[in-house]
Amino acid sequence: MSEHLSELEIQRRQSLEELYKLGINPYPAELFEVNTTTEEILKSFDKEKNNFQNVSIAGRIMTRRIMGNASFAVIQDSVSKIQIYIRRDDICPEEDKTLYNIVFKKHLDIGDIIGVTGYVFTTQTGELTIHVTSLKLLTKSLKPLPIVKEKDGEIYDAFADPELRFRQRYVDLIVNPHVKKAFIQRTQLTNSLRNFLNNKGYLEVETPILQPLYGGAAAKPFKTHHNTLDMTLYLRIANELYLKRLIVGGFDGVYEFAKDFRNEGMSRFHNPEFTQVELYVAYKDYSWMMDLVEEMVEKAAIDIHGSTEVKVGENIINFQRPWKRYTMYEAIEHFTGVDVSEMSENEMGTAAREMKIQIDDTMGRGKIIDEIFGEMCEPHLIQPTFITDYPVEMSPLAKKHRSKPGLVERFEGICNGKEICNAFSELNDPIDQRKRFEEQLELGKRGDEEAMMLDEDFLRSIEYGMPPTAGLGIGIDRLAMIMTNSNSIQDVLFFPQMRPEKKEEAGEE
Repeated sequence: MSEHLSELEIQRRQSLEELYKLGINPYPAELFEVNTTTEEILKSFDKEKNNFQNVSIAGRIMTRRIMGNASFAVIQDSVSKIQIYIRRDDICPEEDKTLYNIVFKKHLDIGDIIGVTGYVFTTQTGELTIHVTSLKLLTKSLKPLPIVKEKDGEIYDAFADPELRFRQRYVDLIVNPHVKKAFIQRTQLTNSLRNFLNNKGYLEVETPILQPLYGGAAAKPFKTHHNTLDMTLYLRIANELYLKRLIVGGFDGVYEFAKDFRNEGMSRFHNPEFTQVELYVAYKDYSWMMDLVEEMVEKAAIDIHGSTEVKVGENIINFQRPWKRYTMYEAIEHFTGVDVSEMSENEMGTAAREMKIQIDDTMGRGKIIDEIFGEMCEPHLIQPTFITDYPVEMSPLAKKHRSKPGLVERFEGICNGKEICNAFSELNDPIDQRKRFEEQLELGKRGDEEAMMLDEDFLRSIEYGMPPTAGLGIGIDRLAMIMTNSNSIQDVLFFPQMRPEKKEEAGEE
């Protein structure tokens, strides 16, 4: 293994062995009691009150300066950094003076995790510092950190390569601690949505991830095999059909924060594994659900930022109610000047080609409309906007519009040029639903890999009677990108999907 190690890694392994020989366990098992954090000290230290005189804190060494028998270092815990000051005579008994020189000067490295006790004071330069009275090595780091250097307030040699950052998120979090903010805000987002739904009295539930039939969305699934049952299973592309079964069963409102999986392309807006929250409420419709979404997302912005306004790139997005609304056909005509509402499938295909949109023979009328909207309209919708009243061909699970033939009662929320939510007045007519599924099967025969399967058990469930229901799905990753001003979905996923890491073979040039 040593031939693959850098010189610094070899030195650290040698230090590890020396520590063991000195009787120092570099990975001790006993508890180290922490009674404060760097953030608490930095916010609350008061020189006049002389507080924080008995602190116990643990963190990772990020810098150090050795000056004879005294040293300065900076340790970083989960929230911030603070300087520590160490004098040999304070932490070593008389007989262990040499131990200080051996351990601190030779075998304690940047990246090692230590625990210290001591008291807080202010240096002559005004920097808050912990004067260390005892020090314990808690973890020896065998790989050197990529050190982020600063000069005159400017950062250079940063750990900034996106692929390295996403692949080694643990290193990214250590050396770029500011990236934690996006993940903290993501958790604040999910907490806000969950609290909102709980306060409305809706029940959080769990539904299967491995499903014998995939459904609830137009997407290509991941497929696997269950050995004991000797059957094909699919990772869910959505949890819609199971949540509707619970509405049939008598729950008035259910929701789930779900991990879903779609075997499709990857981009800065798409990860094959993603999170969404789906909500179904009986005796409501899509107009009611639009009002709920406005209220819920506006509240989330306020909970995270203290304001309905959120900076995203060069734009200030305002989630204050009410949001702008277009029908699907209105939006296409508004942004293209073309009225597609009465066009046949062939006419729609011709119009799409004239707009330089790539389509193929597997696409039905609904798919072509979706392509036109996605290319020509969606990128222009920066402020939160509802697109309503979709063609029936695009929405096999939505109820037909009560007053507009050929349309369904559906809306999507678009923000910053991308869909963030999708909702219907749910189709509860089992005869109509079976017909829609059969139409999807025909599209599948034409080569549409995203066409839905016919789910006999779901049809059976709604034959028992599903009340009028409003359903909603919100893409948590997409909404988190907006709420955290992140440019890529990978920036709001701790561990985004990556290609396999290339390994250098021994002897390879």
